[in-house]
Amino acid sequence: MDDTAFWVLLTAAAGIGPIRFQRLLQLCGSAEDAWHASDLLLAEAGLERRTIAAINRLRQTTSPEQILSKLRDLGITALTLQDPTYPENLRHVADPPPVLFTRGTLCPNDAVAVALVGTRRATPYGKAVAERFATDLAQAGVTVVSGLARGVDTAAHRAAIRAGGRTIAVLGNGLDQVYPSENHNLARGILTADKGALVSEFAPGVPPDAVNFPRRNRIISGLSRLTVIVEAGEKSGALITADFALEQGRDVLAVPGSILSPSSAGSNYLLKQGAMPVTSAEDILEALGVSSPPGADQLARHVPELGPIETWVWDALSQEPRHIDELIRGLPMLPMGALSATLAKLELKGLARQAGPMLYTRA
Repeated sequence: MDDTAFWVLLTAAAGIGPIRFQRLLQLCGSAEDAWHASDLLLAEAGLERRTIAAINRLRQTTSPEQILSKLRDLGITALTLQDPTYPENLRHVADPPPVLFTRGTLCPNDAVAVALVGTRRATPYGKAVAERFATDLAQAGVTVVSGLARGVDTAAHRAAIRAGGRTIAVLGNGLDQVYPSENHNLARGILTADKGALVSEFAPGVPPDAVNFPRRNRIISGLSRLTVIVEAGEKSGALITADFALEQGRDVLAVPGSILSPSSAGSNYLLKQGAMPVTSAEDILEALGVSSPPGADQLARHVPELGPIETWVWDALSQEPRHIDELIRGLPMLPMGALSATLAKLELKGLARQAGPMLYTRA
């Protein structure tokens, strides 16, 4: 048996974070020796009494063989800092997680990764921006990293999958569960498409407690070469991700938003503090030092020939979501029923998209 099981067991004990884990390794020599260490030696490593008690309880209730068997049954791989496949971007941050749990596939190309994060209460504008950026980045071979949360995160993951690219979802709980539960199919899509992974520093069985999410955000920025705040309110958790990125020496970019929208207050604040403004995927690729794919400045797919009414409706649409009432005011010659039918046809042709209730945008 290799040392992996002992790394997993020790990090599963409450009170052992990256710093204390490294102290244990330095004092004991290996994770296996630390697992078998006396209470006195554990205390010498700086562990508190309750943490030592937690280790002793684990020793009585589980074994290295049992923990490895449980991971295999759940389809979860545990990568330690000693593993050559441990993500390089994360390895080089201060105090990286000793163990990273994964489901799916990680590959060397994931080193060229961008975090797209934002508010859970995303507006149609924020979702549209996340989808466009994720699509363009995925087509350029950049891995999209986010947190599987509602709103911006969900839009980014889905768009990356649809574009045939890679995406990594970082969870704030054990990988034996998906949070929020409504994203269960999205998580399954990431895995079945074999185009990415679910990752977490939390062992199976750990619930999605609020205290876990700042640590989750640290992993999101740590896996990425730079972080893009797509849309964030004044107290959005995405701002915590931005702080971690700066601490890790990674660039932070922010999408400008309406000064009248509370959902963009945090993004606009970052811009005032010196974050790089970003209005296109080309801005992100330039910051990464990655060339745009051939034809990136042209329409990505062939536009089918449109009839007169379809052309009128297509011309009335834009990248900014527009309400159907606004569209009908601009097309007074078109009855509401005909407009709805035409929008449906454009959606089938991949030229329009419903961005929200009664809201439509070009696709």
